[in-house]
Amino acid sequence: MKEIKKYLEPRLKEVESVIEDALRSDVGLLDATNRSLRENPGKMMRPSLALLVADALGEYNADTIRYAAASELLHNATLLHDDVVDGASERRGRPTVANFLSPQASVLIGDYWLVKAVKTILSATHSTERAIRVFADTLSHLAEGELLQMEKASSGDTTQEDYERIIYCKTGSLFEASALTAALSADAPEHAVKAMGEFGKLLGMAFQVKDDWMDYASADGALGKPVGIDLKEQKITQPLLCALEGAPEEAEIRSMVTRISDNPELGHAVREFVIRRGGVDKAALKVDEFIGRAVSCLDFLPEGPAKDRLLKIARFVGDREK
Repeated sequence: MKEIKKYLEPRLKEVESVIEDALRSDVGLLDATNRSLRENPGKMMRPSLALLVADALGEYNADTIRYAAASELLHNATLLHDDVVDGASERRGRPTVANFLSPQASVLIGDYWLVKAVKTILSATHSTERAIRVFADTLSHLAEGELLQMEKASSGDTTQEDYERIIYCKTGSLFEASALTAALSADAPEHAVKAMGEFGKLLGMAFQVKDDWMDYASADGALGKPVGIDLKEQKITQPLLCALEGAPEEAEIRSMVTRISDNPELGHAVREFVIRRGGVDKAALKVDEFIGRAVSCLDFLPEGPAKDRLLKIARFVGDREK
């Protein structure tokens, strides 16, 4: 990823510049908070994916930068909202806006970022109408995914089909939008637009399965994420689903998950069940499966540095040590 970041550095700076311009405000508190949030931007995975897709299909342009910036603005808007929904006190090692200002402020600033994402999309000239529809669909998916996950956390009856819908809505859909709109910005033929959208979708789903795998696989904080968070929130994710396959105690385990919020000690028993049943290793194979399917979407591309970088970002997402 460092190699890719170095290669993309000039273009990522252009993305950052568009984001900074979009977020600038004469309201002191809003402007200062936005600048503080941008001091630790994270991996910039979605803009990086967009830039690599455009690179593979021809050449990036101003609209590629705009769509890449919009994907990052939209992503961070959802994080500001998620922190309120989840009651999160920290993100990326720093206090959340909901923590150091208020949940209300976090919602309002998230709305501001969302509107700025829309305005950034509207400033483009390549397939703008279609890009708006793509991002609008993504917003719909994001809301549906969160609500479906809440519903299933309460009932404890998440199936594999439910889970894959949730991870598509929550993560895969925005990766898909980032890749697809980048292809549109490059005036790519329709078969390439669809292939890149599918590549992004599967890459995003692999990204989410890996994140859920880390909740069981890592020592606390060893891979950048405290373990057990998903179980505390009563989420049935891929490792647990894998462990439940054919388990005679399935009903008992599902019941335990729905009671974890009132009985935190049950989380240890569920985690031990997952490890004993091989759920962690089986979930890792699911990551590999999604990565393999994503990589196959690139078969139409000619061999060369552009395709190689897309393969590298796929391998990075699948890497279990990062």
